[in-house]
Amino acid sequence: MRTVEEHVAEVLARAVPLEPLDVALLDARGCLLSDPVTAPWPLPPFDAAAHDGYAVRSADLGGARPEAPVSLRVVDDVPAGYRASHPVTAGTAIRIGSGAPMPEGADAIVALEATDGGANQVHVQAPVAPGEGISAAGRDLAGGQVVLEAGALVGAREVALLAAVGRSRVSVRPKPRVVVISTGTELIEPGAAMSPGLIPDSNGWMLTAAAQDAGAMAYRAGPIADEHGALLDTLEDQLVRADLIVTTGGVTAGTYDTLKSVLARLGSVTFSRVAVWPGMAQGHGHLGPDEVPIFTLPGNPSSAFVAFELFVRPVIRRMLGHASVFRPLVQARLTDPVAGRPGVRTHLRGHLHGGAAERLVTPIVEPGLLGLRLADCLIVLPEGTAAVGPGATVSVMPLGRP
Repeated sequence: MRTVEEHVAEVLARAVPLEPLDVALLDARGCLLSDPVTAPWPLPPFDAAAHDGYAVRSADLGGARPEAPVSLRVVDDVPAGYRASHPVTAGTAIRIGSGAPMPEGADAIVALEATDGGANQVHVQAPVAPGEGISAAGRDLAGGQVVLEAGALVGAREVALLAAVGRSRVSVRPKPRVVVISTGTELIEPGAAMSPGLIPDSNGWMLTAAAQDAGAMAYRAGPIADEHGALLDTLEDQLVRADLIVTTGGVTAGTYDTLKSVLARLGSVTFSRVAVWPGMAQGHGHLGPDEVPIFTLPGNPSSAFVAFELFVRPVIRRMLGHASVFRPLVQARLTDPVAGRPGVRTHLRGHLHGGAAERLVTPIVEPGLLGLRLADCLIVLPEGTAAVGPGATVSVMPLGRP
């Protein structure tokens, strides 16, 4: 058996970020920028009203108070998106909307609440200081300033910033196209009629969702029966659109498993036993003229999930361009006893809780997919670990998104 470290090193050896792609702004969400982005102009690009009110000369309002308001003649009304037609001169004001450019001659904005809201004549009930109520040009960003570095992950706030500096398209490391293929004659689509010997395909849906959570564009293909022609046709069809292929099922030495013989016709795939539980049976290689990487994962849901987390997810993250591809481990104190498997690195389902001062982890005892659903972490026991009692500190891999 190879170690977990040896298998991880092999699968990452040829994994590289995808070539940059110029994409529309919303298509960049979830991707990493391949180039830095600079602001071509300051933000705001001009002095603007910070709120609704009146543009005034502060010197005209030195004595304004509620019992003795100062009266100003309103000479214009400027909503956002327009410029004033007149300057502000002594004794005058311009009604102005939030975001509108500051009129010539004005040095402050009186908030609407500090006035009677007059249309032709406004009574101002409080003084203002020079610069009050103004969003100064360049307050947020200077022209030429780098607003996002290469490698920045584009989310909703980054999209807003990119739009604000005039970028409708950006260069990113694109999301890898991951195709998940479920194999097994016993598998049917969820919702199909059940009969003895058949079960719904859960792995295909789970792994497709996991790949999407990791940042990929993921697609399902299958379930495909353990039949040579069907498997070969499906793989050949999917190779043209895949940056990465993940199969589940058909990696054991069973009599009815045909996946290995099909893969031998399309490329080079190595099947190994890795010192990990669950998920000991693993396959990895490359298919077709473009040498598309492929992972063959076990058909057991728990085994497939753990293998994805340990081996496939880091490759997807590397293809996306992330510098850190592994989920971080944290330390937590066990609330109940656990035991490792001899000679392998054991991953047990757990629930992480407690405060910042002390993390606690409780093993999940529910079996199957329900137990997998209840887990929010994996308890990682090193090779050679036997029984571990309550109160011991163990390594834990949280399963939340990065």
